[in-house]
Amino acid sequence: MDGGFHDLLEHQLENQLISETAYENLQSLADDLIAEYDESFSMNIYHTNDNHAHTEMFPQLVTTLDEAKDEHGDGLLLDAGDVFTGTLYFNEFYGQDTVEFMNLMDYDAFVPGNHEFDLGDPEEGHPELADFIEGAEFPVFGANMDFSEDEGLNELTMEGISEEAEEGMIHDGIILEHEGEDIGVFGLNTEDTVDISSPMDVEFSDYAQAAQDMVDQFEDEGVDKIIALTHIGYDSDPSVGNDLLLAEQVEGIDVIIGGHSHTAVDPPTIVTENEDGEEMDPTVIGQAGEYGENLGCMNVTFDENGVVTDVEGELLATAEREPDPEALEMLEPYQEIVDELQNEEVGATVVNELPNPRHGDGDDESVRADETALGNLISDAQLEAARLTDEDTIMAFQNGGGIRTSISAGEVTVGEIIEVQPFGNRLTLLELSGEELIETFEASVSNSPQENGGFLQISGDTRLTYDSSEDPVNRVDALEVNIDGEYEEIDEDEMYTVATNNFTATGGDGHDVLGNAYEDGRGTIVGNTDWEMLRDYMAEHEEVDYEVEGRIQDVAREDE
Repeated sequence: MDGGFHDLLEHQLENQLISETAYENLQSLADDLIAEYDESFSMNIYHTNDNHAHTEMFPQLVTTLDEAKDEHGDGLLLDAGDVFTGTLYFNEFYGQDTVEFMNLMDYDAFVPGNHEFDLGDPEEGHPELADFIEGAEFPVFGANMDFSEDEGLNELTMEGISEEAEEGMIHDGIILEHEGEDIGVFGLNTEDTVDISSPMDVEFSDYAQAAQDMVDQFEDEGVDKIIALTHIGYDSDPSVGNDLLLAEQVEGIDVIIGGHSHTAVDPPTIVTENEDGEEMDPTVIGQAGEYGENLGCMNVTFDENGVVTDVEGELLATAEREPDPEALEMLEPYQEIVDELQNEEVGATVVNELPNPRHGDGDDESVRADETALGNLISDAQLEAARLTDEDTIMAFQNGGGIRTSISAGEVTVGEIIEVQPFGNRLTLLELSGEELIETFEASVSNSPQENGGFLQISGDTRLTYDSSEDPVNRVDALEVNIDGEYEEIDEDEMYTVATNNFTATGGDGHDVLGNAYEDGRGTIVGNTDWEMLRDYMAEHEEVDYEVEGRIQDVAREDE
């Protein structure tokens, strides 16, 4: 290419189309450009995130990846977490189907998201996640995660930077050799996992400090091209961090491949100023949406010092591609089982649709801020199941964030119920003082009328009145429970047995009062799975007719 350009200049000079001075200037410029081109390095990055057990999307993802590689060439394939939880595939196979397809696609790296810890058990830890990691033919990352107190995961952990990636192991970071260049890759998960999932003994440290430590270690090893594989969200809650903040706070990260917020970043974002507004070397941010609907495709060019000089990228829609035949054949036995479960009838009919409103969907009310008919149904089902174990259970409550979709009117299938409660949480009984109960409901309504995953839907023998115009922690006007046919206010000095799911009981969604009681030995996991309780309750009643009935009342909104 350089010889052809010089020959062209010679031709221009010989035919007096350019002056000798122009010829010399162009020759010098060409030499500089060619030298710069020869010292630059370009690489492809293909990426996914937040698949949430949509195994049915893998055949089209395979085709999309093959087409992208045919057009752009080989590259790194990265996943930014949350492959667990969300569909019947996960409820049946606990991620083992997902890892098989990820192995087929030959992923280079994966960081666990918050939902990878949804099955955390106080006694067993995370056996399903350990099985997933052991089955992976790619390395797993967790620079800000401490697995030392989790017996199963600790055995799979390698600290510090590894110069050779070991498949089926958890690394802080690794140095990948790609087309003759050393690439540093490390992973981060949201610190909020402790509130929104069930990590049990897994601990999370500050994301920015962990990232800075990794950058320092890579630079000490002479690595100047660094990728952060993150599950902290593109522009999520700044109090727990996000990718935009990470780029501004930690200089030296060249590329951030993210997840958690389900954001379709197209084209990639380029951050060129630090948190103080000062110019810095560029950091490129990419995220591919959700559910296997897109494959992120990015080409990044670095100069001889490892500084990003150019980036091109787009999201490739998988729905536009035909399924890969091999992957489709692999899917078939999983699909047969899921279809059978999906279509199994419960033996109940829903009279009126049971919606699951969210503010983000344009609804004035939300399952995370208001009483809902579906929330009432689920709470009643839990209370009935709890009283089979302890007849003195006074109430049940369900976190709004654990109710994921609506139920249509008509005949109900098992598949529909599992989609409503896909986490597989188990019924838990807690012994609480009246004071602790009131504090729990203060936490429930602390964000009202805005959404809060920890907003509690309550069973029919309970009434909550609160005032959202008051300061948080001082909003509950009355918490009453029906005892022997009459409503009585909860006595702060009395002890009560209540029921909820194990996620909420162990402190999920910021319910620290419940978590402390559980750690104090006042909690018992009974064993009934959430969706099974709902199924059995609906089948027993056959005709399900529920509505909002004033169990939860905000006097501030009633006065509007």
